[in-house]
Amino acid sequence: AHEDTALQPRLPPKELSYGATEARVRHSPVVFAPSSSPAKRDYLIAAVLCYANLINFMDWFIVPGILLDIQKYFELSDGDTGLLQTVFILCYMLAAPIFGYLGDRYNRKIILGAGIFFWSGVTLGSSFITESYYWIFFLSRGLVGIGTASYSTVAPTIIADLFEEGKRTTMLSIFYIFIPVGSGLGYVLAAGMAEVTGDWHWAFRITPCMGALAVVLLILLVPHRTQRRTAAHRALSISGTIRVAAEKPGVHRTAKTTWCQDVISLAKNWSFVWSSLGLTAMAFVTGALGMWVPLFLYRAQVVQGVVSPCLQESCNSSNSLIFGGITIGTGILGVIIGAEAARRLRKINNKADPLICATSMFISALCLYIALMVAQTNIFSTFIFFAFGELFLSVNWAVVTDILLYVVTPRRQSTAIALQILVSHLLGDAGSPFLIGIISNAIQAKKADSFLWSFWSMQYSFIICAFVGVFGGGFFLLTSFYIEEDRKEAER
Repeated sequence: AHEDTALQPRLPPKELSYGATEARVRHSPVVFAPSSSPAKRDYLIAAVLCYANLINFMDWFIVPGILLDIQKYFELSDGDTGLLQTVFILCYMLAAPIFGYLGDRYNRKIILGAGIFFWSGVTLGSSFITESYYWIFFLSRGLVGIGTASYSTVAPTIIADLFEEGKRTTMLSIFYIFIPVGSGLGYVLAAGMAEVTGDWHWAFRITPCMGALAVVLLILLVPHRTQRRTAAHRALSISGTIRVAAEKPGVHRTAKTTWCQDVISLAKNWSFVWSSLGLTAMAFVTGALGMWVPLFLYRAQVVQGVVSPCLQESCNSSNSLIFGGITIGTGILGVIIGAEAARRLRKINNKADPLICATSMFISALCLYIALMVAQTNIFSTFIFFAFGELFLSVNWAVVTDILLYVVTPRRQSTAIALQILVSHLLGDAGSPFLIGIISNAIQAKKADSFLWSFWSMQYSFIICAFVGVFGGGFFLLTSFYIEEDRKEAER
């Protein structure tokens, strides 16, 4: 009776929740029993991927860290300055579906290594551009975006392949901690190098060296292929025997599908659709904050008389250093809080993940609105509320990715991540820095140029972020209505 039960093709939904579970079978001729505890090599591979993710996001935020210097050097308006990040994100998001397609079908180690080598080389080259060739600087940021797309699309799927559900959530949380840590270090590196050398170009010459080390570690430690945890493998591991399960009429080998079929299937997955729109709202807000907050703080301080207007060659970078530190601290804390809250609340509520994301988005929007309102009178309170706004945004990073990984069947995960990158950046941070800059320009044009009006123009244009954050919370609430059904469908 025990053996018959172990070989049943159907399993209770509880046993299948959030990933593979392994049934114990004592008497089987051929047993497929993957180890439940990852090897040390798996953790080393994950460490290399986390290190590369750190460099990835440091490169993203070098430009915002020295934005005032770059704006002066190339004589850019607010609109043109915002376009710098827009070019980067546009190229990043357009390249992501291509690398998603390649990541589901070809050697992911080669894709990762080539991407890191390419974006590191372009970053180094951009440090030698003179002020008369500002268009080459714009082009270089676009090329860096293409290189980073190859990494961001493929790396999470390797971690998903290496670890089972419980470990997977933990490792993804660690991986995504390096988004805010890398972002913050990008500000710190850029501001620090500009401060030490007196030349902002040196900020672009450190991460290429770190990228070269990442490529070497990738070659030495990451295998050419990692085992894909397909739905068929999960069913076989639970049933306990490949041979018997293959003979069962209800178990079939996973059929290959075209890219268009994958996209159509994902479009019908409402948990994926609504959570991707929620992530889009997050990207819109984080893109605008990441680009403009140091400059906004500088203008607020000038209005308050805390600092003098920057007229010399190298501007004070203290705001970038402080904001970078805030980004690192709130990012680490936020991701840990999000992962732990999800782990605990899943036990009592199957809709915990989207509800956590919705709540954090609403609180973040409120904090950002307060930060903008108090900026003219109290700069310390502004820093505090910006910190809380970033903290609650960071709560969602690992949780959103985990939602995707259990509502999408494994053979479509790279494509799903690529599409999520495309949508979230197309409607999110590809346009938000440019939009904020354009609105600021339009407001400034209505009055004579002054430091006070320059501050107000940025303040008024920034308020849109608070409203977008509220919409993001609504999208995650909609996700909660579909997530249980879509998770069961992915398990089937």
